Amino acid sequence: MTNLSFQRARSAENKRQRTSDLVEAARSLALETGVASVTLTAVADRAGVHHSAVRRYFSSHKDVLLHLAAAGWTRWSDTVCDALGTQEPAAASTVAAVLATGLDADPLFCDLLANVPLHLEHDVDIERVAEFKRISHAAVVSMADAIDKALPGLAPRGALDILTAANALAATLWQVAHPPEALALAYADDPTMAPTWALEFAPTLTRLLTATCVGLLAQVTSSETEKR
Repeated sequence: MTNLSFQRARSAENKRQRTSDLVEAARSLALETGVASVTLTAVADRAGVHHSAVRRYFSSHKDVLLHLAAAGWTRWSDTVCDALGTQEPAAASTVAAVLATGLDADPLFCDLLANVPLHLEHDVDIERVAEFKRISHAAVVSMADAIDKALPGLAPRGALDILTAANALAATLWQVAHPPEALALAYADDPTMAPTWALEFAPTLTRLLTATCVGLLAQVTSSETEKR
C-alpha cells in the first residue's frame, strides 16, 4: 500500500535517503519474485512513495535495476580480488571456484546478469547505461588483473576470456537452476520435463570454468611448443 503520509524529500540528505529507499525496495522485490517481475509501481508501493514521485529519482524500473547491477559487479570484483590476492599463483580449479563462489553468494546479481543485455540496457537514459558500463568495466579490469597474477601462464587476453565465460555461463545457468515456482513444481510432478544439466549452479559453474581455465593455459603451452 502507498504511504498516504508521504512527504516530498527536499534536502540533499533526504533525497539521498529517498534514493536509497527506492533502491532497497527494488532489491527486496527482485530477490523475492525475480528481476523480471519488478515494476516501477511495485517499487513505489514497497518504498511507500507516490508513483509519480519515483520518476524524480529513476526514469524507469530498468534505471533502478541497472543501479543494482552496477553494485553487483563491484561486489563480485571485490570478492574475487580479495580471495585471489592471497593466492598468487593459484591452481586453475582455485580461480574457477573463487569466481563461481562469488557469484553463487549473490543471487540477485546472477539474475541481473541475464536481464541486463536482454532488456535493461534498452530504452534507458544513455547516461545511466554509460554509468553502468563504467562501473562494470572497472570491475572487470580489477578482476582480470587478479586472475593474470593468479594464473601467470595465461595469454594476454586469457583473463578476459575467463571472465567472459563466467559472465555468459552464470547468466544462463542461474536461470536454468532457478526456474519459476510453477515450473519447479511441474518438474517435481514430471521429472522427465526437467533439464538434465545445470541443476546445481555452483558445482556446474565451477566445473565449466575450471575446464575453461585449463584449456586456455594449455592453449598457451601448445602455442609455445609449436614455436620451438
